[in-house]
Amino acid sequence: MTPNKETSKTSARSKTRTAKASASDGTIYGVLPYKPKKNEEYMSDGQLQHFRTILENWKHELMEEVDRTIHHLQDEAGNFPDANDRATQEAEFGLELKTRDRERKLIRKIDAALDRISDGSYGYCEVSGEEIGLSRLEARPIATMCLEVQERYEKNERHFGNG
Repeated sequence: MTPNKETSKTSARSKTRTAKASASDGTIYGVLPYKPKKNEEYMSDGQLQHFRTILENWKHELMEEVDRTIHHLQDEAGNFPDANDRATQEAEFGLELKTRDRERKLIRKIDAALDRISDGSYGYCEVSGEEIGLSRLEARPIATMCLEVQERYEKNERHFGNG
């Protein structure tokens, strides 16, 4: 298989994944944004179920992508006589495996968010205890910090670096 054909396959998969996350119909992983009811308590049962559904759909999609990768690597693994073709294939496989590794870490974060839903701490900042907010959770369902704390954290990261 030529590198251009392979690269376009990988690119198409990425575009499909992005489209599912924020479909043109406004859904997030197949779920419409939550519309709070008047005087509804923050992190009500309805809200928790809403975010549970988003997280479970997201996780399911990532798991399907893992399965596709495994099948793709098995199907495309070949012994190319040409060293350049072999090197190209190994580089593509390496990139695909790095992407899957990031997705594996994301699945762990999704599982942690689902655990927070179960234990009642979902939607609250792990640092300040303040509400994270529905709009922030719609944008980033695995968020663990409210916007103010997240911005402070990122500012410190930029100032002091990672280590």
